[in-house]
Amino acid sequence: MSLRPQRSPANLTVLPSSFTLYPESDGQPMADNTWQYFWNVLIKENLECLFAHRDDVFVASNLFWYAVKGDPAEVAAPDVMVVFKRPKGHRRRYLQWEEENIGPQVVFEILSPSNTAKEMRDKFDFYERNGVEEYYIYNPGPAEPYPYLRGYIRRDDQLKPIEQMDRWISPRLGILFDMSSGELQLFHPDGQPFRSHVELEQERERERQSRQQAEQAAQAAQARAERLIAQLRAWASIRRTSTANPTLERNHPAMHAYMLRSCGIGTQLNASLHRRSESKGTNMQ
Repeated sequence: MSLRPQRSPANLTVLPSSFTLYPESDGQPMADNTWQYFWNVLIKENLECLFAHRDDVFVASNLFWYAVKGDPAEVAAPDVMVVFKRPKGHRRRYLQWEEENIGPQVVFEILSPSNTAKEMRDKFDFYERNGVEEYYIYNPGPAEPYPYLRGYIRRDDQLKPIEQMDRWISPRLGILFDMSSGELQLFHPDGQPFRSHVELEQERERERQSRQQAEQAAQAAQARAERLIAQLRAWASIRRTSTANPTLERNHPAMHAYMLRSCGIGTQLNASLHRRSESKGTNMQ
């Protein structure tokens, strides 16, 4: 989000905090284009999932962060910010003095064509003087240069450039930045890629279809097993009848085939029984 705060003149008395206004919006759109919006949502939603098990990690997107009580000009609205040791929950703005004076430790900015060099310098200065530990900037396009990824990490109370961002792992978040494909890919600590809502829905649909196919295969296997059991029982009944009557065993293979067909046993088994009966009759002779 674009912010262009104007500081009060030095000779203008700042009103007491109870009368100071801390706006919730500057009237600017959350994103200038679909690239910026996509990455805002992708990063914010995946980070929320990453820390869903922790009640003391607050993740927000485009929320006004007022760093100093009584100075509404000391404000920024990171595209995504992560605050450790602060509870989850809805906020209309982030007033740092009401949050145990804990500011965001990690911020992301997704560039858009409307961002100016001065604006980005002002953002950098704000994040540096207000204690941000990790600052990441990504330009997904369409304005040049893209894809463009830059990161900064706090050392000696300053934000220092990260020399190699490809395969960089965030110390605070544990996520991996990968630029090997030519554009940014982010990975969770367990190696799973950041996924959009659409991709998650597609994955759930694939899993649903896979479960359905597995259930259908299991049902078909159960039906085959039940048919086989019935056939084996029928076969055992036929064998008992044949054993009790040797004449039937030798001289009436057609009756065997009829009984097998009536039990649903296949033609291959019928033919096998017929050949076996004929062989026994020849040996008896």
